[in-house]
Amino acid sequence: MDYHDREWGVPVHDDTRLFEFLVLEGAQAGLSWTTILRKRENYRRAFDNFDPEKVAVYDSRKIDELLADRGIVRNRRKIESAIENARAFRDVQNEFGSFDSYIWEFIGGKPIRNGWKDLAEIPAETELSRQMSRDLKKRGFSFVGPSICYAFMQAVGMVNDHTVDCFRYLEIE
Repeated sequence: MDYHDREWGVPVHDDTRLFEFLVLEGAQAGLSWTTILRKRENYRRAFDNFDPEKVAVYDSRKIDELLADRGIVRNRRKIESAIENARAFRDVQNEFGSFDSYIWEFIGGKPIRNGWKDLAEIPAETELSRQMSRDLKKRGFSFVGPSICYAFMQAVGMVNDHTVDCFRYLEIE
């Protein structure tokens, strides 16, 4: 509830926070978001506060350490994905000046304001999230399927998917 009321859907333009959401959305695949939120502080500790420069140089010893960390999801593919994504994230930063500049271009730099009346109307993915997924994969990212990309877009405020009767719908605008 606190996450919804304070954070979900608020536009994020800080590269470190964008990397955090990218890692957490990937970790969430197949699990509930509540599970990941409960482990969020552990992830911050385990992944050096989501500093992509630090995560990009993790080696096999660090992977073994993370696999032993009960505070995070101990899935080798997800952990390796976070490291691969940190490397690809740095490449995007080098090419575009920031990950923020790159990722927000998918929507023209301005949040999409949807007008859903019911939670059942909210899609799991969109054509934009499919485009984002394809481009991220082409750039070496993993655990970035269309549904994960759409959840990422919702979390970082690229789309406002609060229902129109939710108090946050207008607050975020």
